[in-house]
Amino acid sequence: MSASPPAYAKGRSPWRSSPPLPGGAQLWLVETVVLLLVALLLATATGNDLSRQIHTNHRLDADLSTWRSYTHRNFHSLSISRDISGLTTNEIVCGNTTPGLPKERVQLCLLLKGPVRNGRRSVDGGWYLPPRAEDLHRYRYACFGSPVQEGRCG
Repeated sequence: MSASPPAYAKGRSPWRSSPPLPGGAQLWLVETVVLLLVALLLATATGNDLSRQIHTNHRLDADLSTWRSYTHRNFHSLSISRDISGLTTNEIVCGNTTPGLPKERVQLCLLLKGPVRNGRRSVDGGWYLPPRAEDLHRYRYACFGSPVQEGRCG
């Protein structure tokens, strides 16, 4: 009894039971090009996402530094939120005006706009919040800067 040679010895793939199709090389080329395009798309998306995250982290570090510089307080329990009044890169940074647990004292919230320059961003205005209050329109008082013109205070 003679054993027949394996499929790969006959020039066929061991995973295919049928003989190669005519034009199989062209199909392989199309599949390869499609896979390379998908890989390029994923690499571009990953690079874009990483770049945006690095830029966002850089901006958030500048926001914390700006709040500390503006208030002359070196507090570390600050809250940062996005300004959702439009498609902007503006942030709101809030922190206590005197030492204490977060939100247990009067808070100063600053509206920060623009690009990072020398590790800081520009302060466009702000407001104060009473102790234990969330940053809601009705709790804001003593607004200054652009929030006054925009009617952001209660």
